[in-house]
Amino acid sequence: MNLDNVHRGINKNRKRKRLGRGIGSGHGKTCGRGHKGQGSRAGFSVHPTFEGGQMPLVRRIPKRGFNNRWALVVATVNVGDLEMVFEDGDEVTPETLKTTNLTKSRYDVLKVLGDGELTKKLTVWAHRFSKSAIEKIRLAGGESVVLPGKKPVVKNKMNAAK
Repeated sequence: MNLDNVHRGINKNRKRKRLGRGIGSGHGKTCGRGHKGQGSRAGFSVHPTFEGGQMPLVRRIPKRGFNNRWALVVATVNVGDLEMVFEDGDEVTPETLKTTNLTKSRYDVLKVLGDGELTKKLTVWAHRFSKSAIEKIRLAGGESVVLPGKKPVVKNKMNAAK
């Protein structure tokens, strides 16, 4: 293979198919639509999953699981992980967690959980904290600061009003 024939056979700007221009074009008379039937009519379009009347594959296979596409994506970090990565007196923010690779993917809400031990005095900024995480941060002499963000949905509005 040489450089001059790398792109041989590849047409960047392909010519459009000229339909109904005589028998010699190969696309005359029926213009590649065949004779009669639904596909020969103007305005015909077929659904992508249509399989000629047989039960479509998408309906033949079983459906499993549940996906709530409106649910918030919650990233979790344990206080034990903070103990290993940060030094005494550091500020833990979503940005610093990203630079230390404790949070890698996209998320809407950051929640700090209480698994592990914490001995360093840290100021932790997050959207949510578990009760045990708040307690462990406070006992270590640190501070937990709640970031403004999307609030969790109150499950029972009658009890929330009281």
